[in-house]
Amino acid sequence: MSVTFASDNNAPIAPAVLRAISAANVGDAVGYGHDPDTERATARFREIFGADTGVYLAFNGTGANVMIFGATLRSFEAVLAPATAHLNTDECGALERITGCKILPVATGADGKLTPALLQPYLGHGGDAHHVTPRAVSISQATEFGTVYTLDELRALCEVAHAHGLFVHVDGARIANAAVALGAGLRESTRDCGVDVLTFGGTKNGLMGGEAVLFFDEALHGGAAEHARKQTTQLASKMRFIAAQFEALLTGDLWRSNAAHANAMTARLAERVAAIPGIEITRAVETNAIFASLAPAAIARAQAEYFFYTFDRSRPEVRWMTSFATREQDVDAFADALERAVSR
Repeated sequence: MSVTFASDNNAPIAPAVLRAISAANVGDAVGYGHDPDTERATARFREIFGADTGVYLAFNGTGANVMIFGATLRSFEAVLAPATAHLNTDECGALERITGCKILPVATGADGKLTPALLQPYLGHGGDAHHVTPRAVSISQATEFGTVYTLDELRALCEVAHAHGLFVHVDGARIANAAVALGAGLRESTRDCGVDVLTFGGTKNGLMGGEAVLFFDEALHGGAAEHARKQTTQLASKMRFIAAQFEALLTGDLWRSNAAHANAMTARLAERVAAIPGIEITRAVETNAIFASLAPAAIARAQAEYFFYTFDRSRPEVRWMTSFATREQDVDAFADALERAVSR
């Protein structure tokens, strides 16, 4: 397939990650995570996030998210999340079907962020048998619109949640892109802000496939997470091949260089697109996603040359994304194609 601007999921495997998979493919290793590769990956996560971090490797983001809430929520408890959250819109009701818990979607502004003020109407209403009880707050970092919670915004959200007995989950499918945008470290931009559990994304940042669930509060996962991982089909028998990928990603800050490159390519595309009459960038460009509006006919012409998604047909609004593998010449050629599409 030619270069696409639809999703960082479409990117190839980072070469260092592919080499790590090959290196792990030697001889036998005990399954289900009882192997040296998993031990090393777990140790690396704990070096970054803290020695008491609970580390659970998983296949994919949806399964990791469901595993977290399967381990932490009772069936009458609920998760507060932005209405636009991947958990709510793009996971096919997996959390609700598998855990029996409810998502309470909260309407947000154009940036897709939850705020303490938006949470207020849902707080302090537990204990009524007629209604679910909020127990967790889940946000995406970066958001589904590519925007980023500042460290202060995240701290404020965590403080309010904790004050009302709620824990905070971050769906970090693109946490690396967010940390780079913030100029912060991984721990600094999550645990140190008060986050209780993180879905650490790898697939969108160069892995063949793999996510990690990181618990920062022993009380949330002790005795339950291992069982929840198995029940949600996220316990890999050949765990070493997921672990080897994470060890490569977390060694020498590959996570950072991959994300920084993706963000830089989006910034380059945004600069080119901003100068093209007939295209309006509709949301803040902060990580590796651009949302833009252009005429439907121009969208169709551009999609005849490049694959990308129409995000909201009513506006109409499209989404363009870059990855660690996007090259400058790819960005420039795509911008030229967009200019042709709107000028006809």
